[in-house]
Amino acid sequence: MSRLDSFIARMQAQRDCLNALKPAIDNQPGPILEVGLGNGRTYDHLRDLFPNREIYVFERKVAAHPDCIPPDDRLFLGDASESIPRAAAKLGATAALIHTDLGTGDHAANVAMGRWLGPALDALAGKGGYVLANQPLEVARWQRLPEPAGVPKDRYFLYRVS
Repeated sequence: MSRLDSFIARMQAQRDCLNALKPAIDNQPGPILEVGLGNGRTYDHLRDLFPNREIYVFERKVAAHPDCIPPDDRLFLGDASESIPRAAAKLGATAALIHTDLGTGDHAANVAMGRWLGPALDALAGKGGYVLANQPLEVARWQRLPEPAGVPKDRYFLYRVS
């Protein structure tokens, strides 16, 4: 599979997972967290899906499309290993949905990041909430859910927080 095909498949899986989770998230109190703004495409989709929800964004350095930059009071800037604990101190474990799409092309670096990322995000995850990630995350109180129809196994990882 070409890198372009892989990117398209990842974006389709991401969109399909978010769309499938929408009804459950609508019934779950708490903010939505986007960990990794990138170009802002997913943030923009989240705003469309959840127009009346608080959406907080984490990004090392903003380089998104101007229409896809969150307000300053909803943006946690800096390295995720520092901004996530800062957000947890401010928001607590209240998130209805956490979406994370962090990583690089380096598999070993992604595995190492996943070891601290799951536990760090757990400090923000509200009971009954959901986590959607582009990589597997090991957290004791998270239950892995099956992929929605049409999403290939292990393309995206969905969890319910107990």
